[in-house]
Amino acid sequence: MTEQKNNFNLNSLLKETAININKEDKKNAISVIKNTPLPNSKIENWKYTRVSKLGNINFENNKANIDNISRYIIDDTKYSFIFINGHFSNIHSSKKIPVGVEIKVLSKKNNEFVNSSLKIKGEIFNAINTFYLNDGLLIDIKPGTKLEKPIQIIHILKGDNIISNFKVIINAGESSNSSFIQGFFCDSGNNNFCNSTSEIQVAKNAKLNIDKIQSESEQSFHINTEQVKQEQESIFKINTFTLNGRIVRNNLNIHVNGQNCETHLNGAYVLKNNQHVDNHSIVDHKVENCISHELYKGVMDDNSTAVFNGKVFVRKNAQKINAFQSNKNILLSDNASINSKPELEIYADDVKCSHGSTIGELDQNSIFYLKTRGLSDKSARNILISAFFQDVINNIENQNIKGYISQLLNDRFEWNF
Repeated sequence: MTEQKNNFNLNSLLKETAININKEDKKNAISVIKNTPLPNSKIENWKYTRVSKLGNINFENNKANIDNISRYIIDDTKYSFIFINGHFSNIHSSKKIPVGVEIKVLSKKNNEFVNSSLKIKGEIFNAINTFYLNDGLLIDIKPGTKLEKPIQIIHILKGDNIISNFKVIINAGESSNSSFIQGFFCDSGNNNFCNSTSEIQVAKNAKLNIDKIQSESEQSFHINTEQVKQEQESIFKINTFTLNGRIVRNNLNIHVNGQNCETHLNGAYVLKNNQHVDNHSIVDHKVENCISHELYKGVMDDNSTAVFNGKVFVRKNAQKINAFQSNKNILLSDNASINSKPELEIYADDVKCSHGSTIGELDQNSIFYLKTRGLSDKSARNILISAFFQDVINNIENQNIKGYISQLLNDRFEWNF
């Protein structure tokens, strides 16, 4: 392997994936791995997120067992699929599959090829995910299928210096309506790394909703890349809640290819100590008569840091676009910081597009007012933080997910939502 400064340190125990990835993709992936250093601050998209420490860890990939996973189950759906260190857990996963849906575990596809549309050139983490892929799911939702219960995908890390390369492929057929829950957790261990990718196709008139919870550990690294393609009259919605992690990077790339589409991106991140989260989103409006709405909110304490970089493209012929983008943050400490950069790049002239960013602290007058009504300082702050997040929380339709997030925040921050 070509030696370069900050290159990824691949342990000899890591073997190329046994899953049948397209040969050309694997060839391109190993070339990128060999010749592309880890991102540094000279690369604009990674300016505020330092990942060079990943190059100093001798990562391995080992299977692990967890006796009881009940605390990681977000919803009581009949359709739950569990992965531990990126490997499918047949013991803990549901045996039922919804009517109108075909679900395949990638490692069990035998001689079938897994074809990927994920960008690999210049993207070292996508390349590593492709070449060293552990496992994942291929989910095909047949046209016209309406799912009454969500499909739940839970990924758990266990062990020291573990790397998991994990992938989910979702094809939502024409006029289908489906929802997914994704949970990322850490059972135990230090310096573990989940490198996850999702490839999502939303066909004509289809509706697809994803609720995602990232709550690993303060010793966990997590890089997640989602590539979404929307066709005519489709609706895509994703709610991302980052509640724990040492360094978390979310790359969300939306290609709006058809007219009359709706795209909704919502997120919340809550950090303390030395944690860091980086949300990077791109919504690319290629055709006219579409709507996109993006709202991300963060609360940071201690020495934690965050990045928000959301970009909306409106192409030359994409008239009648209504795009809204907002990032709002509360800093609970003088040492916490946020780098916020919402962007619009517009080449059409008949559009309604806006963006904004706010950074501040809890209002002391409001805290004083609540304290005069008999509340403690802690309870007053709790109420204000809860109110701050309320419009993001309200985007969750599933009450079980709301309750689960509330419990995580109570356990870690003693906040009652």
